[in-house]
Amino acid sequence: MLIFTVYPVLSSFILSFQEVRGIEKTFVGFSNYTRLFQDPVFYKSLLNTFQLLIIQVPTMVSLALLIAVGLHSSMVKGRTLFRIAFFMPAITALIAASIVFMILLDEHFGLVNYFLSLFGIEGIKWLTSPFWAKASVILVMTWRWTGYNMVIFLAGLQNIPSDLYEAASIDGAGKVKQFFWITIPQLKPVFIFTVVMSTIGTLQLFDEPFILTAGGPNNATTTITLYLYETGFKYFEFGYASAIAYVLVLITAIISWIQMKLVGDDDK
Repeated sequence: MLIFTVYPVLSSFILSFQEVRGIEKTFVGFSNYTRLFQDPVFYKSLLNTFQLLIIQVPTMVSLALLIAVGLHSSMVKGRTLFRIAFFMPAITALIAASIVFMILLDEHFGLVNYFLSLFGIEGIKWLTSPFWAKASVILVMTWRWTGYNMVIFLAGLQNIPSDLYEAASIDGAGKVKQFFWITIPQLKPVFIFTVVMSTIGTLQLFDEPFILTAGGPNNATTTITLYLYETGFKYFEFGYASAIAYVLVLITAIISWIQMKLVGDDDK
């Protein structure tokens, strides 16, 4: 804990107040933080991250819940097979998956645009248009993590007492009412966990935009974490990168706290 957690945290915090040139470190006070809030690329990456967050997290959590409810039903045959199929993307190597999506979404030779052409639809610039590049990143994220959250929802559904549904059926409540008045309230702790963890994961999003679009076009898919990486390991401005990291930590903590307050129990 001291070597691999405490020391890096303290060291990077001190580094955020320094300027690094080669092996020399110079104390610059709050200059890195002052520069940060005057940096248009930082604001662009922040906007990109929040756009992905607002669209992707609700979409993914909603899909995960619906799939979990469907696969929890005894009416579905081969449930185990479907559960494995939906969960497989979460354990697939991201580089391999990203290469597959790059081939599928290629503007000129991609399979997706080929199918669109069969219906007379002009090919879409999936990875070179700012709008569609964001949509592609959201698509890959949703494909990868929906099954992971589905498993968490399945665990929550299996812990709901069947007596509640039986009592509701006796009182005349249909499946829709049971879903909104029993399933959703009983899954509240699971909702809190999946939303908070998905939010933290999206705020730290790096792999998908790095591999698929490299942050382009024109920084349209550059996230905070990707900008942090480029600042530190491409331009070797480690002090400035550390400042970005701590602002990201603060943003993540604030948003997580707000979410916990909004959807948490009132008596806590």
